[in-house]
Amino acid sequence: MIMFQPHIYATVFILSILQAFALDSYIAAVYEHSVILPDVTGSPVSSDEALTLMNKNMDVLEGAIKAAAQQGAHIIVTPEDAIYGWVFKRDTIFPYLEDIPDPQVNWIPCTDPERFAPAAVQERLSCMARNNSIYVVANIGDKKPCNSSDPKCPSDGHYQYNTNVVFDSEGKLVARYHKYNLFMSETQFDSPKEPEIVTFNTSFGKFGIFTCFDILFHDPAVTLVSKSHVDTVLFPTAWMNVLPHLTAIEFHSAWAMGMHVNFLAADTHNTSMAMTGSGIYAPDGPRAFHYNMDTENGHLLVAELSSHPHLSPTYPAAVNWSAYATSVKRFSPDDWDFCGVIFYDKFTFTELTKPEGNRTVCQKDLCCHLSYRMAEKREDEVYVLGAFDGLHVVEGEYYLQICTLLKCESTDLKTCGLPVATAHTRFEAFSLSGTFGTSYVFPEVLLSGVQLASGEFQVLSDGRLISQSGTSKPVLTVTLFGRWYEKDPPQPHI
Repeated sequence: MIMFQPHIYATVFILSILQAFALDSYIAAVYEHSVILPDVTGSPVSSDEALTLMNKNMDVLEGAIKAAAQQGAHIIVTPEDAIYGWVFKRDTIFPYLEDIPDPQVNWIPCTDPERFAPAAVQERLSCMARNNSIYVVANIGDKKPCNSSDPKCPSDGHYQYNTNVVFDSEGKLVARYHKYNLFMSETQFDSPKEPEIVTFNTSFGKFGIFTCFDILFHDPAVTLVSKSHVDTVLFPTAWMNVLPHLTAIEFHSAWAMGMHVNFLAADTHNTSMAMTGSGIYAPDGPRAFHYNMDTENGHLLVAELSSHPHLSPTYPAAVNWSAYATSVKRFSPDDWDFCGVIFYDKFTFTELTKPEGNRTVCQKDLCCHLSYRMAEKREDEVYVLGAFDGLHVVEGEYYLQICTLLKCESTDLKTCGLPVATAHTRFEAFSLSGTFGTSYVFPEVLLSGVQLASGEFQVLSDGRLISQSGTSKPVLTVTLFGRWYEKDPPQPHI
């Protein structure tokens, strides 16, 4: 006997509707927001005062959402901490939190605000989506009560989560994600017991979502792409830029290329904390990006993306990241190798002493090979080839394998690895490869002024990062940034 199951029928019906109206491409938007921050106080404010501050930020976000919708955007991503900022302790953030239900409750806060009241923030975000017929992605705080029957229940009787929400173009809550990998300063929040794999389907592709620091770890970021097979990742962030390898635009565009996925990154804007860098990225390169350390203004980006990038003719081929590097002998001896530090990690460097040539530098099991040709070898600038194979242990513990060509701060080799934002040396050609033990490698090329080299390099299937016709601006760094997740120590989550 065949039993009629309404929920299965409804699911099949919805999927058939999505397929019938499926779009081959869509317009994406991200907004980099200069957050209006609360006054620093040692005690909690009232819920009314908290809502007043959040409404000020939502006033700005609403303007960006309207502008994006007027340009035809189907979805917009806003930053982490965009609605209330980040200057909090556990008790002082509580008035800013709302109880966010599971999206399975089928709720449109804009038309039914009392169902899970108080929910003023969710109501307003829902109405922004509904009134502008656009998907809205926002970052807010969730609170969930608990009691002594739960051994991990905090002493104040509730969990507090850094949370992303997504409202569809009708204003319905369709996704809720609790950030799993909290940054070291996020003591006001709790981490969920397990990483959440959050996805949702639209007529313009399958989407997944996670937040900021999550990107540096296997779960949920890699699992979301490799097992859930999303087309686009949504990424609210409050990213503090760290040259030379971890600026927002540099690493996020590289992650999109390395994972072969669309990536919508919306960063908070605060120059005093080096926060800037938003972008709309495809697997074959950036479609739009923004980096500005000169003003405190917000910025809207809008660009078109393929709904299903794996079906695109420009979709990158699979890469064996160590194929070329393991097939060649060492280019140069280690007679002139020296040590330097990048973001607390001890690299092995070798200097590029000639205007063109072939160099090799090794550390542990990683050997990095570089062939290069400069337009001119300047006397006032020094470049090095560097390798790092080890555990990074500062703001988190994660295993890295990095091959990098980079400009030193000065001609003093002791400055190699320090942050540098400008350069004058142009490279007419380069080819960088490494004997990576991981299949997760992210290709980065950053140019003078902290700008991306859009369309000016390619990754070959044998693992070489190459440019055969040079770059439009002088080079800051050319990098293969590898993450060896299997070597990560267990991550403590409370």
